[in-house]
Amino acid sequence: MNPELRTQNSKLRRHVILGAGTAGFNAITTLLSIQPEADVTLVSTEAPYARMVLPYYLSSEIDESNVCTISPERLEQLGVKLRLGSRAVGLDRAAKHLLLDGGDSLAYDDLLIATGSSAVRPPVTGLDGAGVHDHWTLADTQALRRVVRPGAEVAVVGAGFISFTIVNPLLHAGCRLTLIEREPHVLPRMLNPAAAEVLEGWLRARSVSVHTGAKLERVEDAPGGGKRLLLGQPSRSSPVSHDAQLVIVATGIKPNLDWLAGSGLQVERGIVVDEQLRSSDPAVYAAGDVTEVADLASGQRAVMAIETAAMEQGRLVGAAMAGQPRVYSGGMLMNVIEAARLQAASFGDWAGADATEGQAAGGHYRRYVWDGDRLAGAIIVGPARQIASENDMGMLKGLVQSRHPLGRWKELLIERPFEVKKVFLAAGTVSALLPQTLLGAPSQPLDNALWMRG
Repeated sequence: MNPELRTQNSKLRRHVILGAGTAGFNAITTLLSIQPEADVTLVSTEAPYARMVLPYYLSSEIDESNVCTISPERLEQLGVKLRLGSRAVGLDRAAKHLLLDGGDSLAYDDLLIATGSSAVRPPVTGLDGAGVHDHWTLADTQALRRVVRPGAEVAVVGAGFISFTIVNPLLHAGCRLTLIEREPHVLPRMLNPAAAEVLEGWLRARSVSVHTGAKLERVEDAPGGGKRLLLGQPSRSSPVSHDAQLVIVATGIKPNLDWLAGSGLQVERGIVVDEQLRSSDPAVYAAGDVTEVADLASGQRAVMAIETAAMEQGRLVGAAMAGQPRVYSGGMLMNVIEAARLQAASFGDWAGADATEGQAAGGHYRRYVWDGDRLAGAIIVGPARQIASENDMGMLKGLVQSRHPLGRWKELLIERPFEVKKVFLAAGTVSALLPQTLLGAPSQPLDNALWMRG
């Protein structure tokens, strides 16, 4: 290490990053790109990996090595002190100590809480037995890889965003797939009924069984092996049974916040933060699934449990720890899935009442929610290859994100809802988006930080 930097190290602030997911990883990389000599400690129960690529690992499209975002060895080269396998159990804010399992503690000058979320299961009899799996962590995926086989009858409990991340891997593996959703349609927190109907029809035409309005009452061992799921439906007086060799539960997640009980931090649905992502304690930041921030579409506070929000928030906290704070005005809800070569996405206030729609044969659907002549939210459904080639999804996201007034071009989008590109360009949306940079400067490669330390 450069001798001058070594001398300075004794004066550096002690930065502790709790959590190695997207938020924590981006905080570390941003902090080191600005301040290569920073004193950084990473505390995590797991080594860093990217949760959003787990479906590709499940389908064997990538190796496990490609799941990792950065190796422990690489982090140590960058000067990051590692406490992998450690779990936070409490916070002593007065002493500025993070309390760890085993009775250990870690001093900090500033702390980022980025502990992410955990899968939750509904209180259904038999749902905690053998042969029932989650799909949220790397360990969950490793367990599924050992049991998923071609021709296997797989039942997925829940048909929300998490379940749709594994539809393609299971179909790719040759499984016979059944989706079970208690709400009236699939993806109830992402799509309206009309869009969901397009997706459900597409799946059924490709031999995916979809049960909506179906409440799972209990799970039993099936006589011939595997599991029997008993489903209650409003149209039937007695439960309907469905047998499967493998059951995967994807009914939701909850922020990992229980360990903060008694800490005195303000916690509602998530840790409440200000415009610089600081909690009610200025020495403690929060980012990712544990954080409650402003929803730019609704104006209300919400937990943005999405990858892009975790990345943005992590980068902003890293910059703040390096002495370059920026304002985080809030996030925009955005979800994108692909299932059997059909894509669906929603942005912003997609469920708003002032809306126009368009539909065409072949799986095409659009819904636009208006705030005057600004696009406040959108839903898009269509064949994946066509959406990718036309970039409608990216342009619709830009229209919602920029809140750029469309003027007379609004009427064109209402009359011809698939003319997205023309409206996007003609309304001048590009010029409205260009100034919207997160940190005001391009990202710097980590090699620069490694070179500075060498």
